[in-house]
Amino acid sequence: MTDRQMPRWSELKPLLRPKPVTLNATDRRLAKALTIADLRAIAKRRTPRSVFDYTDGAAESEISLARARQLFTEMELQPSILRDVSSLDLGTTILGRRSELPFAFAPTGFTRMMNHEGEGAVVKVAQETGIPYALSTMGTTSIEDVAAAGPDARKWFQLYVWNDRTAGEDLVKRAAAAGYEALMLTVDVPVAGARLRDVRNGFTIPPSLTVKTVLDASMHPAWWANLLTTRPLTFASLSSWDGTVADLLNQLFDPTMTIDDLNWLRSIWDGPLIIKGIQTVEDARRVVDAGADAIVLSNHGGRQLDRAPTPLRILPEVRKAIGTDAEIYLDTGIMSGADIVAALALGADACLVGRAYLYGLMAGGERGVARATQILTTEIHRTMALLGVNTPTDLNPTHVRLP
Repeated sequence: MTDRQMPRWSELKPLLRPKPVTLNATDRRLAKALTIADLRAIAKRRTPRSVFDYTDGAAESEISLARARQLFTEMELQPSILRDVSSLDLGTTILGRRSELPFAFAPTGFTRMMNHEGEGAVVKVAQETGIPYALSTMGTTSIEDVAAAGPDARKWFQLYVWNDRTAGEDLVKRAAAAGYEALMLTVDVPVAGARLRDVRNGFTIPPSLTVKTVLDASMHPAWWANLLTTRPLTFASLSSWDGTVADLLNQLFDPTMTIDDLNWLRSIWDGPLIIKGIQTVEDARRVVDAGADAIVLSNHGGRQLDRAPTPLRILPEVRKAIGTDAEIYLDTGIMSGADIVAALALGADACLVGRAYLYGLMAGGERGVARATQILTTEIHRTMALLGVNTPTDLNPTHVRLP
C-alpha cells in the first residue's frame, strides 16, 4: 500500500504558476514561432496568396529550390565529442570586418509589399544584430531612406545591370554617396525565370484590384489596410510599373552583359565587389580572376533556371578552386541555423538568408525579422555546441557528410 496525504498549499503553490499574459497580439503570435517553418506558416495566413506565393515560390516546377532544401535535409552532421564549448563566439569576418553572426540579409525585391514596414525594418534589425544587409535594385525604399533608417548598419547595394547603363551608374553613385560598404552584382538574370505561381495568380506590381484580389482582401484586411494607408507601393529605383515581375525584368535588364563589363563596373565603384549568381566552378574562377572580392553561390533561390546546380553541392569544389583568393557566400534553401553551419563547414565564409527573414517580416514586421534572426542565432549556437566547435572558423568538412 502507498501512503497518501492531502497536499499542503505550500506544496501546490509552486505548481500553479500562471503563464504570463502577453497582451500584444504580434508578440503573442511571434512567441509561438519556434522555427522558420513556423514563421512561414504564420506568414501564409497573414498575407494575400499572390504576395505569399511571390515570396515562397520559384521557377517552373520549382525543382531547383526543392533540391536545395532536400540536400540540406539529407546532409549529415558529424559531431566531435568531449570538447569544451562553454565559450562560443558566433562572429566571423566578412569583407575584412567583424560580423556578429555568420550570415547576412540577402537582397529581396518589393519588400514593402510583404509588409508595409519593408526595407526599413530589415536594415534596423541588421544594425541591431551587427550583420550586413543588401538592398535590392528592385527595393521599395530608396537608397537614401534605407541609409537613414540604419545609419550604423553595414549596408550593401545589389545591382542589376539595366539596358540603360546611365541609370545603373546613377544608382551606384547614389549608393557610394550614402555610405554603402559593398556593391553586389547579380549576374543570373539575363532574362526572367518562369515564375508560374505569379502567372497563375495574375500577380502584378503593385497588386491589381480584381474580383479575385478583392475577395482575398476580405481574408487579409490588415494587410490591405496597411497597403492602402501608407505611402504608395512603388519602386525605389524607377518611376513606375504596372505589369508582372517577369515583364519588368525582361524590359529593363541587359542580356548583352559579359564578364568584360566588370571593368566598366570597377571604373565607377572602388569598394568591395560581390558577384551573385555563380553556379559553376569555372564561373567562380572567371569572376575572381576578373577582380571580384567575393562571390555568392546561388541559383537565385530557385527563381531563375529550374534544375540549376545546387549551391551546397558545388561549394567544396568551388572552395578548392579559388582557395583564399575571394570570400564565398552561399544562399538558396536555407531554413535553419543548422543549414548555415553546414555551409560554413563545407567552405562558405558566410550565408545569405532571404525567404527566412521575409517570412518573419510578413508574420510581424520588424519584430518578425528580429524573431527570424533570433531563431537562426539560437540554432547556430546549439548546432555548433553539439558539433564540438567554438567559432565558425573551427568548422571544417569533417563535420558534414553529403549524400
